[in-house]
Amino acid sequence: MEIKNVPLAEPYSSVDIYHSQSDVALPGVVIVPGGSYNKIMERDSERVAITLATHAFQAFVVRYPVLEHKGYRAAKRALAQTFDYLVDHAAELDLDPQRLGVLGFSAGGQLAAAYSNQPATKAKFVGLGYPVIRPLIDQRMGVTTEDVSQLVTKQTPATFMWGSIQDQLTPYLDHLAVYAQALAKQGVPFELHEFSTGGHGIALANKYTSIVNYDRADEHMAKWFPLFLDWLQQLKF
Repeated sequence: MEIKNVPLAEPYSSVDIYHSQSDVALPGVVIVPGGSYNKIMERDSERVAITLATHAFQAFVVRYPVLEHKGYRAAKRALAQTFDYLVDHAAELDLDPQRLGVLGFSAGGQLAAAYSNQPATKAKFVGLGYPVIRPLIDQRMGVTTEDVSQLVTKQTPATFMWGSIQDQLTPYLDHLAVYAQALAKQGVPFELHEFSTGGHGIALANKYTSIVNYDRADEHMAKWFPLFLDWLQQLKF
């Protein structure tokens, strides 16, 4: 595997590329980590990318502006530029751009959802883990965002979502339930798993991510990942 970082036009932004050599073009996933726009969480980034690579995906992590450079619109531009770069360089990355999707966690889920609803989106599928949907914690995060459920149209890509009923940062009724309702109203295919255990910011919920996440793991909630892979297989990705 070749791992490299490519700067983006948006200041203080880049994309980490985990390129698996392949004799056929592989599907790809752009990972958008969480971190409340204050950091790029390791639990949601390289460990998820490497795990996806073991399942024959080209994996990418977008590093959008955080801390003193943070901004919701700047982060959205960084994500759009990431997709543009990957599609333009698909051949050299052994990537099939028609099977390229986005996977976002927490605040990264908000960005992933926003990008997937852009008219010119290049995302063919969407994964949202305990996402921020409504701008209810903007003050806490120090940014001004938007209600991404209001952006959903009939053209929104098929979406897989999961969370925990124990999540107190992005409670189900305020976020995932709202987005699921918006998708249903527009007739967008989606799958939703709301686990009875686990919590917010738990990433893969297994030992591999718990090492960098205060030993936070949950065997039951960890089932979101094989469910996600099975969902993608059903969609022929």
